[in-house]
Amino acid sequence: MKAVGGQAVIEGVMMRRGNKIAIAVRKGKKIIVKKEKVKTITEKRPWSFPVMRGALSLFETMAVGMKTLNWSANIAAGEEEEEQNKWIFAVTAVAATALAILIFKFLPLGIAQVFSRINALSNRLAYNLVEGVSKIAVFTLYIYAIGKMKDVKRLFRYHGAEHKAVNCYEAKKPLTVKNVMKFSTIHPRCGTSFILFVIIISIIVYIFVPMDFSFGLKLLARILLLLPIAGISYEVLKLSAKHGDNILLKAVMKPGLALQKLTTAEPNKRQMEVSIKALKEVIKK
Repeated sequence: MKAVGGQAVIEGVMMRRGNKIAIAVRKGKKIIVKKEKVKTITEKRPWSFPVMRGALSLFETMAVGMKTLNWSANIAAGEEEEEQNKWIFAVTAVAATALAILIFKFLPLGIAQVFSRINALSNRLAYNLVEGVSKIAVFTLYIYAIGKMKDVKRLFRYHGAEHKAVNCYEAKKPLTVKNVMKFSTIHPRCGTSFILFVIIISIIVYIFVPMDFSFGLKLLARILLLLPIAGISYEVLKLSAKHGDNILLKAVMKPGLALQKLTTAEPNKRQMEVSIKALKEVIKK
């Protein structure tokens, strides 16, 4: 069975299977669907090699995710679909990346740097543990804070609907609302778990960055190491999803699964219908 993944979008769900995606968006009583094929190079050598494919998948997932979010927002707002402006798309991507670096790289590193200057941290491991814990705390607080917003709450319900549908499909049960609603909103291949894997693995990798580097060089090193770390995290996530009964992998998965309780919520039946529609469309032969 070919793996299916997806994401919540504005008033809907996007499902992906291989190079096929299907986006379903609720518009009143109607469910509007868009299907298309996306370009992917991670299935061809040498780009399909372990670690490398994970780093490339990060870019592909971000590009597809932003494009589908924009389309769903237009549909939900009652606007006609229009061709993407590549410059606007590029500026948005750069702005989002810069904000992410500021919040999840600059801020946690700054906290660790402050502790090191007051001689509270005597070695690289302690320094990186403080940075890693700070990063997890910042990320958790960020998710918790935005989860209080009305629109984000709805998005998290669609996220839960996406997971329920995929869990039902992987259990080889009929994709009916009644069946799907019985399944969990938690899924081991979720992007939330991926982000947490990235943070945990970065603690280990950053040990090799010299302590006597300036703050700027440390920040640059972390940005440059992001892709290799993402690649390693991708492989760990795939392994944990495939061998979920392994005791060690279960322990690795637990924090990510727990964090998903903040990014998913129980959907209603109408939201579940949208998720099922997207999944059915993407698994069609």
